[in-house]
Amino acid sequence: MKFIVSSSALLKQLQQIAGVINANTVLPILEDFLFEVEKNKLSVVATDLESVMRIQMDIEAKDSGKVCIPAKILMDSLKNIPDQPLTFNIDKNFGVELTSDNGKYKVMGENPDNFPKEPAADDTTSFKTTCAALTTAINKTLFAVSNDDLRPAMTGVFFELDKKGMQAVATDAHRLVRYKRKDVSCPKNDSFIVPKKPLNLLKTALPVNDDEITISYNSNHLFVKHGTTQMSCRLIDARFPDYKVVIPTDNPYKLVVNKNDFQGALRRVSIFSNKSTNQVALAIAGSELELTAQDVDFSFEGDERMKCRYDGEDLTIAFNAKFLIEMLNAADSDDIKIELSTPTKAGIIKPTEQDENEELMMLVMPLMLNQ
Repeated sequence: MKFIVSSSALLKQLQQIAGVINANTVLPILEDFLFEVEKNKLSVVATDLESVMRIQMDIEAKDSGKVCIPAKILMDSLKNIPDQPLTFNIDKNFGVELTSDNGKYKVMGENPDNFPKEPAADDTTSFKTTCAALTTAINKTLFAVSNDDLRPAMTGVFFELDKKGMQAVATDAHRLVRYKRKDVSCPKNDSFIVPKKPLNLLKTALPVNDDEITISYNSNHLFVKHGTTQMSCRLIDARFPDYKVVIPTDNPYKLVVNKNDFQGALRRVSIFSNKSTNQVALAIAGSELELTAQDVDFSFEGDERMKCRYDGEDLTIAFNAKFLIEMLNAADSDDIKIELSTPTKAGIIKPTEQDENEELMMLVMPLMLNQ
């Protein structure tokens, strides 16, 4: 089998799917890309058994066939070959010879019959949305996903679908993010949990624009198709916790602060906080917000004051500053609103301005105040 492909175009496509491959795999063949050639079309597949990504591109080819090529050595060589046509020659023992304008490189491929089969898209329900809608939903929730493998349901993003829209929810038991999209219509009420890794892969592979993508799912797998790129992954088989019960319905005190000023103050003050809790206390009185942090073990202390708009009784409440800083990154408005009630009840963070089709709500649990 022989085919000709542009070196830079191939590298660009392979970079989209190379993230699927794990550094230390159970099966050696999982370190390979599966190349499939048919009628001037090349498909390349990468998998880690849980997620599968496939790209398609146009090439020059007389015949068809398949081969597995070790991913690392192929990627490393393509990164160092300037843009030019590359000729791939594959012999019957799966030896691969690459020929460029001024060089020849050989690598031993593997038998494609040993490459794991992709999951079949049977009995799927499908809907369409835009790349931007999906990538935004991922970006705004992924940081709050738990890394605790003992609670598998919380190690992914929970998607809830209905005719009115799609919402994505993530929580690690200390904070919770819910992002709703109203400009997506799903055929029926459904829900599933998508693991962290495939979402990270999608986030990097998809452009943030209004390109249409097709999302399909069945009881075990999710399938996403955008142009010549396809991804499928196994869903997390677990029940997501009933997150609605932890969202406080009555948080009467409203605090409005400039997002960048607040984030900057948190970054500076949290340097002096206890490294295991990252605790920063917020003392709100009138139109002034005071941030304090201390690490008693080292006699570190940090203290800053800033202007705010506040409607409520004077209050002192403590949070993990690292969580707050990450959550503020997800809010796109200049100012953010924090809804509070008592020092022991969760605070709710929202952007002051939101797109009419979007709704972002973030919740963070307070820490015990060091008296």
